[in-house]
Parts: sequence; C-alpha cells; structure tokens
Amino acid sequence: MTVAALIVAAGRGTRAGGALPKQWQPLAGSRVIDWTLAALAPFVTRSVLVLHPDDMDRAPEGVEVTAGGATRAASVRAGLEHLARHGTPPRRVLIHDAARATLPAAVVQGVLDALRAGAAAAAPALPVTDALWTGGDARVTGTQDRDGLFAAQTPQGFDFASILAAHRAHQGDAPDDVAIARAAGLPVTITQGDADNLKITHPGDIDRASRIIGGQMDIRTGTGFDVHRFGPGDHCMLCGVAVPHERGLQGHSDADVGLHALADAIYGALAEGDIGRHFPPSDPQWKGAESHIFLRHAVGLASGKGFQISNMDITLICEHPKIGPHAEAMRAALAAITGVALERVSVKATTTERLGFTGRAEGIAAQTVVTLVKTCV
Repeated sequence: MTVAALIVAAGRGTRAGGALPKQWQPLAGSRVIDWTLAALAPFVTRSVLVLHPDDMDRAPEGVEVTAGGATRAASVRAGLEHLARHGTPPRRVLIHDAARATLPAAVVQGVLDALRAGAAAAAPALPVTDALWTGGDARVTGTQDRDGLFAAQTPQGFDFASILAAHRAHQGDAPDDVAIARAAGLPVTITQGDADNLKITHPGDIDRASRIIGGQMDIRTGTGFDVHRFGPGDHCMLCGVAVPHERGLQGHSDADVGLHALADAIYGALAEGDIGRHFPPSDPQWKGAESHIFLRHAVGLASGKGFQISNMDITLICEHPKIGPHAEAMRAALAAITGVALERVSVKATTTERLGFTGRAEGIAAQTVVTLVKTCV
C-alpha cells in the first residue's frame, strides 16, 4: 500500500508567539517541522509540505513542497493536487498538521491499520473526559453533555482518490479533512489518539513539546580514558593532528590517545566494549594503523543503532607538548572524522602539576565524555 504524507504548514501560527511561525521555531535541537517529518517518515513513501509562499526556501532538502492557499482547506487541496500531478498518485494519504511534532508512532499505525482493514477514512481522537461549559463575559452560562464527544487529532488518513474528489467538490473552508470527507458521504473510522499528540498552539506549548520529546529520546553518555607512553619520534598524533614534539607516542597503532579515548567513550555509551574488543592489539593488521579508523568505526556503529553524537568533550592530560596552539586544528579534525558540528566538539588540556607519570613527562593521558541521542518516534 503506497502512502503519502501531506503536511500542512502554510499558516502563520501567531498565537504561539515567537519571531517565526510555530512550524519553523526551534524545538529540542531541531525545528518543529523537522520533528513532524521524522515522525511520519517511517510510514510513508513520500512527503509533501504545503507552505506559505514566503517560506518555500525553508523546507528541508529532499522534501517535496507546494504553495498553500488562503485557508486550510485550500492548502490541503493544493497538496492533494500536487500529489495527483507529480509522479504516481498514492493509494492512501495521511494529512497532518505540521504543529503536531510530538506524534507517537502508535497513533500513525492505528490510522494505517484502519485503512488496511478497508476504511475509506480514519482519524485519531480522544474521548472528551473533562466537564464542558458554555460561557460568556468570563462567566459560566451553562453545561454541555460530553457523552459521544471526541477531541480530534491528526494524521487523518484517507483513500487518496476519495479525499481528492471530496476536496474538489467542497466549497469554502472546513475545520479539518474529516468534515470534508463526511460532507462527501465518506464514513470515518475513529482510531486511538494520544495525549502526547500535542498541537502546538499557544505560548508555552513549545516547552511542553520539548518535555514530551525528551521522554521519547534515548540519551546515553559514555566516558573514555586512555594512556600512551613516550618513545622515539618527532611528533605525537593527538586528536587526528600531528603535533611536533621531540618524542612520539608508543602503541600498536599510531597511538593517538585522544581518538582512542573518544572511540572508547562511544563504545561505552553503546555498551559495546572497547577498542580492544573490535580491534584486538594481537591482530597484526592494526599495527601502525591510523586511529581515525577506530573512531569512524565507533561512529558508524552508533549511527547503525540510530544514534547521533550530540557533543564530545576531550581533555588531554600532559606537561608537553603544549596543546593550546593546536586545539582548534584538533577540533576541526574531530568534526571532519565524526561528522559532528564544530560547535559541539570541545578539546582542552590540563596538567597534573608535575605529579604522576604525566607530570614526569613519561606519557600522555586522555579523558573523554560523549553524549549520544536517539529519537524514539
């Protein structure tokens, strides 16, 4: 079953406050719309963003875009027509509000299951459980029976041809696509919604969404520590940079103590042992190997498990050589090896006040901390 996502993001979202429309505001390290796209991506074969004409250049790369209209119904119609004209039309379509960035996977799956079972339309909702009042002038004027009332959510799923025909026949705006489907005579199946499927609307909702996303994230911290002694040589490999020195570091590989400790921190966060487990020093193929091989392997392992490196902090412990003049080059090298943004890479140095083996200039130690993040949508 081919499924497309149609994400409505043409509104200005002024009630949420902020300098930008809510769909473009920052949320937990990304933008609201980026979280929305990520939540739907596992379930669809293509995604179309319906945007305000002023926002067309804000879309993420690789996502189809089309301009919206003056009303929500007009914007959805524009998106449906885009799907009909470009490429093979999907069999099903999920129409979703961009402002619902905390969409649980179970909500999407419930809608798709209903469509697969033969429903022409399906939409998630929650039964209204609070008492309902009518009011005016800040006073309660009456009560409303809540039996049979539901709070509607998105994504609302439809047979594509049916909802396209319904939109083409509809005049004016509508509160949502279920209303348009029902006006065309399509029966709509109610599926299970979720209280975490928040629609960002008012000031403070961004903070609430951040807390929800934080609960949907797998955050892990790993630490690494490594030591190498000095030996013959004219430079030390430190964090991917050849630092001139009167002695080199000894080890089975190129003895880059910083990269070794960093790789171990990533392996530790993943509960995957250490470098020795993946690259045994008894194996002659790693003799003299460049240590970026080990670090790239650790990063690839993390990526394969769905994790991104949020930040890295490396402390080199030595009397000599002086690290400060090379720290920026080290940061750049680490960013290039790992693909982590430069502003998330820290390299610093300290001494042990001439105490211990590093204080006696017998070698160099490195201590690292790494944070890995995986979004569980």
